[in-house]
Amino acid sequence: MHKTLKILSAILGLALAVPAPDSNAPPKDTDPIVVTSLGQIQGTVIQSRLGKPIYSFRGIRYAKAPVNELRFQPPVPVDKYEGVYNATADAPLCPQPTSDPTSEDCLFLNVYSTKLPKENDKTVKRPVIVYIHAGGFYSVGSASYWEGPQYFMDQDIVLVTFNYRLGTLGFLATGEKEAPGNNGLKDQVQVLKWINKNIEGFGGDPNSVTLMGYSAGGVSVVLHMVSPLSAGLFHKAIAMSGSPTSQWTIAHEQLDLAKRQAKFVGCPDDTAANVYKCLKTARVNDLGQSLPQFAEFGLDPLFIWTPVMEKDFGQPRFLTAHPITLIQNGEFHKVPFITGVTADEFAFKAFGIVNNATLLKDINEKWEDKAPISFLYERKSDHSKAVSAALKKFYLEDKAVDKSSLGKLGELYADASIGFGVNRAVKLISEKNNASTYYYKFSYQGRYSHFYTPDSNNTKPYGVVHHDDLIYLFYISKLFPPFKENSPKEVEMVNKLTILYANFAKYGTPIPTPNDRLDNVKWEPYNIKTQKYLDIGNKLTIQEKLYEKRYAEWEKLFPLEKYAKIK
Repeated sequence: MHKTLKILSAILGLALAVPAPDSNAPPKDTDPIVVTSLGQIQGTVIQSRLGKPIYSFRGIRYAKAPVNELRFQPPVPVDKYEGVYNATADAPLCPQPTSDPTSEDCLFLNVYSTKLPKENDKTVKRPVIVYIHAGGFYSVGSASYWEGPQYFMDQDIVLVTFNYRLGTLGFLATGEKEAPGNNGLKDQVQVLKWINKNIEGFGGDPNSVTLMGYSAGGVSVVLHMVSPLSAGLFHKAIAMSGSPTSQWTIAHEQLDLAKRQAKFVGCPDDTAANVYKCLKTARVNDLGQSLPQFAEFGLDPLFIWTPVMEKDFGQPRFLTAHPITLIQNGEFHKVPFITGVTADEFAFKAFGIVNNATLLKDINEKWEDKAPISFLYERKSDHSKAVSAALKKFYLEDKAVDKSSLGKLGELYADASIGFGVNRAVKLISEKNNASTYYYKFSYQGRYSHFYTPDSNNTKPYGVVHHDDLIYLFYISKLFPPFKENSPKEVEMVNKLTILYANFAKYGTPIPTPNDRLDNVKWEPYNIKTQKYLDIGNKLTIQEKLYEKRYAEWEKLFPLEKYAKIK
């Protein structure tokens, strides 16, 4: 199980076996110092891909340590910093299975800028991109060896990355007032509040904040668009390869998961009160390391702990109703919006089935039971059985799964995990948004990938899978080499993607004027009539009606009427 978790972790972006930074290293006299409302913060200087100095401030505390009596509580704003705050090294990740440093005290952020305001001069105000990391709400973090700023910071922006509480610690939701849920998302809100009050000190404009996220981070971005707690804290949004507008269930509580977690760490699992009381004092390493035990079929389900529609106990609620319901009603923050997918998303997960005799036998003999686990929909109901039968007929022509099914099973994984939800989001949001909505497919297949065809010795990427576009936005030093002059194709894609997103952060449109650097393409906003999207391949081109027949099948199985009044 631990071996398979490492494989999944690498795919989801979990950095492994990276040496811990020396967080106690004293700052140098030449290191930059900024002044914020919370006090002075000292960072370091690193270089961008093109050799520009990046003022790097890593490991800035944005909330009090969520430990002891603050475990399972909403984040508490940080007090003023004493003396000059040392922000020269990566903070530990939040608890999860990894050999990297972790700590329950993990609510830290990083700020990167290439132009700081001079003393008493606030005229430097660059657009801010706030990036929410991927990892299924249970893994990864914002460490610079995973989200290196060297590519993005060749654009004139300020970049913020951060940790938020994961898994049980961030998403425990027993359905009672002690644990209504969504604390990991409330951490994200606290980051936005911190930025609003402090980003000017780093040369950022608090009135030009673009919220950008990937996978679980993309889900988070769309949730911020419908959350009353996030109102006014961001001005543009980018949800990459993730949306909560899919077929997976969003409930009011996750008591069943809480009880399973309790059993895994030796706590009673009889009542919500007893589960909460025991988990409150459980060893944090036991909580973090127990993640693999939640797997039910191979490495599935992809999502374990998820956001919930919070019951009203008088607390500030992050999510008050189903996001589909809220968007259909026009109850969301109407801002310029980009969303899209990679060409193949989680298609690679099909290899894990067809190359494993036990899983292959199980899925063929127990399709009705196993399909909902892998493809993320309700279980054991009449509707579930009907969906399972329809998906098998549509994707597999009612045939048994075997190696010849690899491609079609891969399409099913891609659409179930990411594609359908994102496609539904762009349709719903564009219809009600009074700002522009943009849609893309990332189809550029370079030499590097998060998944290579088995037996190719990591030389042949299998399509363009989940996270492959991030290779060109962040320097992921754990997994990939830096792209320089000897990587002309990769450098070209780095330039295109960072320009597109920096333009959007500045102007609310990714291509204000067609130009040679962006293949002279005009990226038109999406609308339900033409359904145009940007295909980001070897060249940028405009296409229409992405995977139309495939997504239509899901729309038929999960009609919007089902969500009309879910509160």
